[in-house]
Amino acid sequence: MSEQPKFVPFVSSETKMSEFTARALIIGLFFAVILGAANAYLGLKAGMTIAATYPAAVLGMAILRMLRGTILEENFTRTVGSIGESVAAGAIFTLPAFFISGVWPEFFTVGHYVTSTLILIAGGILGIMFVALLRRVMVEDADLPFPESLAAAEIHKAGQTGAGGSKFLFWAMGLGGLIKILAEVKLFQYLWEKFITFSQQTIAGTVFTGKGGMLLSSPGVSPAYMGVGYIIGPRLGALNFSGGLIAWGLLAPMILYFLLPSFDFQAWATYLMSSDPTLSAEAAMERVTDPTYQITSIWRFIVRPIAIGGMLVSAGYTLYKMRKSLITGIARSISDVKKAASGVEASEKRIERDLSFGVIIAGIAVVAVLTFGITYFIFQTSILIAVVASTLMIILAFFFGAVSGYLVGIMGSSNNPISGLTLTALVVTALILVGLGVQGEAGVAAVLGVAAIVCVSAAVAGEMLQDLKAGHILGGTPWRMQVGDIIGVIFAGAVMFVVLAYLHEGDIASGNNLGYQGGFGSKNLSAPQASLMAILSRGIVEGAMAWPLIVAGMLMGTAFILMQVKSPMLVSVGMYLPIETTFAIFVGGIFKGAVDYFTEKRKYNAAQKIRTENTGVLLASGMIAGEALMGLVIAILAVFNIFIYDYFVFFKHPSFLISLVVIGLIGFIMIQLPLKNAGKPDEPAPPASGML
Repeated sequence: MSEQPKFVPFVSSETKMSEFTARALIIGLFFAVILGAANAYLGLKAGMTIAATYPAAVLGMAILRMLRGTILEENFTRTVGSIGESVAAGAIFTLPAFFISGVWPEFFTVGHYVTSTLILIAGGILGIMFVALLRRVMVEDADLPFPESLAAAEIHKAGQTGAGGSKFLFWAMGLGGLIKILAEVKLFQYLWEKFITFSQQTIAGTVFTGKGGMLLSSPGVSPAYMGVGYIIGPRLGALNFSGGLIAWGLLAPMILYFLLPSFDFQAWATYLMSSDPTLSAEAAMERVTDPTYQITSIWRFIVRPIAIGGMLVSAGYTLYKMRKSLITGIARSISDVKKAASGVEASEKRIERDLSFGVIIAGIAVVAVLTFGITYFIFQTSILIAVVASTLMIILAFFFGAVSGYLVGIMGSSNNPISGLTLTALVVTALILVGLGVQGEAGVAAVLGVAAIVCVSAAVAGEMLQDLKAGHILGGTPWRMQVGDIIGVIFAGAVMFVVLAYLHEGDIASGNNLGYQGGFGSKNLSAPQASLMAILSRGIVEGAMAWPLIVAGMLMGTAFILMQVKSPMLVSVGMYLPIETTFAIFVGGIFKGAVDYFTEKRKYNAAQKIRTENTGVLLASGMIAGEALMGLVIAILAVFNIFIYDYFVFFKHPSFLISLVVIGLIGFIMIQLPLKNAGKPDEPAPPASGML
């Protein structure tokens, strides 16, 4: 047998080159917050996040090239900058659940900030410790392709020769932010809705009498949603939109048809006044008799639990399909710990130095003690429950962190099923703690706390391992990257609660000003994963779940699986989201489908297709980030009762026709620019983006 060729990094271990510098760290921390905040905004609104590795690589490279930085500084900046997205994913999947479940009557308090920050930092550090323990064997495994790591490494390599597309990213960020602010000052109507009323009909004599209607809606004029649709493509965008059609075109109208004749409007109005003391009797009655409010309430309180049942089955099915990879990852993890503990193959080479085994164990122990303190002192459980929760957290975080890293090695961070892993951890934790006698608010809080730490740990572990593989290819120093990510996790963890709080409070303030109920779980900040965690944790601990609706949704999800629907989870999430959101995502998918159509029609070669794909992904990512960051600015202003539309308003009653022009402009840009930058057939192929 011939020997395998020896691995040679882009920068050799003997080369002395700037890497862990103050400027690289500061730039990375800045991107960690910016990309984390953008993902928090997008995840709360649409239930999705974008992988930060590629934007962090392009942006960091653009800035450091102007400062004449080295390729290892670029690698370090990308590593620190991308970790904020993982912290944000863990935060949005779990922290709003404390508010939605009722454990926190209000979200923003100093105590909640401290608790949330400790949870995020503990989970992040735990993920880094476990990855440092397992890095060598997993990174050097030839069976793990790490597709996104390879793409990120190639981007840095290409930057050394002057290639780059950061201008498209920055330009699209500006456009996304501009459209968001123009919608805020009412240059155009963001959304068109019309309720179509059905006449009363009687079926089978007087047994079934129905009267209702259907809410028609346009796609939301949102560069972010359309960017998401462009990235996931027309097929997945259509699947997501199909869930919206099922929810708003089938279930909600059908339920309204049979329920409307039996509505007790007076009782409903009384309930609204009891939940909102500022609401007058006249205003409450006006609200409950509004057809749009009626069908929206049916979607929120009946259709959404059905969608949650579908999400549960879909998450289980996703993990089942990955069962071989999961089992292999767990077995590999146990084997790797033994190797790491025995110090096998210790090396003095720079590119193979991790954090020391003693530091890793100390870090894990500190997080375990911290979890005990959170569970016992803050959530006020018993010592037994606190010990069990800490032990569960370590075990689940280790296995799911290792599995997360293994799956990233196979499919990339973008396809890592963090929400499914977190859901499994939450159910396991809830069942065990309930068996030990937990109940009430303390029990729900303990379940959510353990699930939150496990979620952040798994998300950070996957992202960290992906960056370590890219660093391995480029010749980065593992321990420096690990220390950089620890700093990044602490920094992002310290500010992420503030980002969430401003989004939450800003939406509440906007809702009070415009007459709707805002905040986490509302139409604008639906937070689907966090809502699911809240319902499950309280449902298991206190039996407060709407089980008939949940079971109906589970049967629906099973039917999707039997029909061989490509992604039952995406359909169920589409049911959970507002129709204008899924519609806008679908429109973005159509834009991507148009690019694919013209690419084939013009018979572009492989190099031209890669250039087209790269430009399109950069534009989509920029529009997502631009709208998200502008949305964050608007939310911060709203908290201080500064509403832009109170100072700058183009039209009191803006037309939706302008919105159609804006949608057309977005479509023209996202279709024409990628095709225009396909280049000539004889130009060499650039590195493929391949990570979003």
